[in-house]
Amino acid sequence: MKFIFNFVEFLPFLRYNIDIRKKEACPMNQDQLKRMQHDKGFIAALDQSGGSTPKALKAYGVDESAYHGEEEMFTRVHEMRTRIIKSPSFDKKEILAAILFENTMDRKIDGILTADFLWEKKGIIPILKVDKGLADEKNGVQLMKPIDGLNALLDRANERHIFGTKMRSVIKEANEAGIKAIIDQQFEVGMQIVGKGLVPILEPEVDIHCPEKAKAEKIMVGFMKEHLAKLPAEAKVMFKVTIPTEDNLYEELMKDPHVVRIVALSGGYPQDEANEKLARNHGLIASFSRALSQDLRAGQSDAEFNSVLKKAIDGIYAASIT
Repeated sequence: MKFIFNFVEFLPFLRYNIDIRKKEACPMNQDQLKRMQHDKGFIAALDQSGGSTPKALKAYGVDESAYHGEEEMFTRVHEMRTRIIKSPSFDKKEILAAILFENTMDRKIDGILTADFLWEKKGIIPILKVDKGLADEKNGVQLMKPIDGLNALLDRANERHIFGTKMRSVIKEANEAGIKAIIDQQFEVGMQIVGKGLVPILEPEVDIHCPEKAKAEKIMVGFMKEHLAKLPAEAKVMFKVTIPTEDNLYEELMKDPHVVRIVALSGGYPQDEANEKLARNHGLIASFSRALSQDLRAGQSDAEFNSVLKKAIDGIYAASIT
């Protein structure tokens, strides 16, 4: 059994033909799964990593001169995320889940690990970003860099009561070979995550500036369907996609029994435009980052901060329940 387990981890595609119930995985939280499948709301993306944190902090009004070194930087961004999460505007009635960066998962809010605070105090599902950034562009796409230590990270995620994971790659051209490589990699790593009892969010982002965006999205859907057809019955996945050029492009995929939910990233669109585009796609819900926090500032009073956050949440929620 040990040999089979290691061999499967070396060749994740073989998992497609393996009963995942035989894996040594933590049982999925069924209450969280039901909530993610059926409840109204959207996902808050609070997962800026080391490379994007300075930009996120600067937008929030915390300049690089306000911290020294990586540890202080992560402390400042955790303060920002804590303020968002603890806000009365950040409520389970509108927010299904929150995506966390690894450093955030290991930190606490009011003495409670962040994921436990989200679920136990707020009723919001915790999800973990697991990718390590993007490789250089090839064939019009950027694959994920190798995720070293993924198994150990997934074990820690289970210990921290994480429901699922998220990982991003980017499509910049309607290049069939490149898009196939993106979807192959997303599902390959996704099945490794499924084997650990977690629900992966596969995020093959199509750049909003892609010159043939609609064509790229249709090619991508074709490869998604091929992979879904190979999955074992018990496997559950989610997708995080750019809001499509063709409205309701992902409607058929939403009906696949393996698909828990399909969510949309804002992709660089301003909040109002992202909401307008999202609302035209029935069943597609938001997983916004910049569009959620773009008007939040460190210098705002609590009342002003909560009001601005409530306005953003209300708008994104309304666009997510069409």
